[in-house]
Amino acid sequence: MTRTAINYSDGPMPATPQTVYIVDDDRDFRESLGWLLDSAGLTCRQFESAEAFLQAYAGGPGCLLLDVRMSGMSGLALLQELQRQGRVLPVIVITGHGDVAMAVQAMKHRAVDFIEKPFDDEALLKLVTATLVHSDRAFNQARRAELLLARWQSLSQREQQVAERVMTGLSNREIAAALAISVKTVEIHRSRVMRKMGANNLPELVAALPELTDAVPELAAGLSRLKTDVPAPGT
Repeated sequence: MTRTAINYSDGPMPATPQTVYIVDDDRDFRESLGWLLDSAGLTCRQFESAEAFLQAYAGGPGCLLLDVRMSGMSGLALLQELQRQGRVLPVIVITGHGDVAMAVQAMKHRAVDFIEKPFDDEALLKLVTATLVHSDRAFNQARRAELLLARWQSLSQREQQVAERVMTGLSNREIAAALAISVKTVEIHRSRVMRKMGANNLPELVAALPELTDAVPELAAGLSRLKTDVPAPGT
């Protein structure tokens, strides 16, 4: 089968089991919710505080069921910290003290939903299941971005310069003239770029460009400048 996309096989891409994390300082509720999730065949871990969760969470996929009002770090403070760390873990806020202002704050910090106790068990399970599907996609996308960033950073400065110009559509001869190097040197750097980035050919590299520029913001700016500097045909 012909490959049409960057090869991610050397990165940390195997399927990773998803976990539902419960953070609530009410032991009875926490254990009851854990039993509900276990009965649905879901893997879950329980924490009595936001601090305990932060200390244990290693960044894996899943979702977080979070109480807002807790002693110590509040649920909203935990949401803010996860956002600050750039975590992609989706959060469902569960509270018996919810109000509109708190719901707005939770959504502002990227909670996917806000549910007040008591809630319907089946509705919660459906929400958790849908959230886990989203989490799996987001987690894999984040891991691909990490891999692309690591590959880009493995390129030498000259290889990055060649790669940028290749992706703007310049020929080897045009790149050689722009960088004041020989065509043969361009060919060598171009070959190294393809190998290090995991691409068999230019279309594969270009296909990864949206994810690559998301992972490397300065690349997007550099490509924009280069495209502006490329002379029109016949000039």
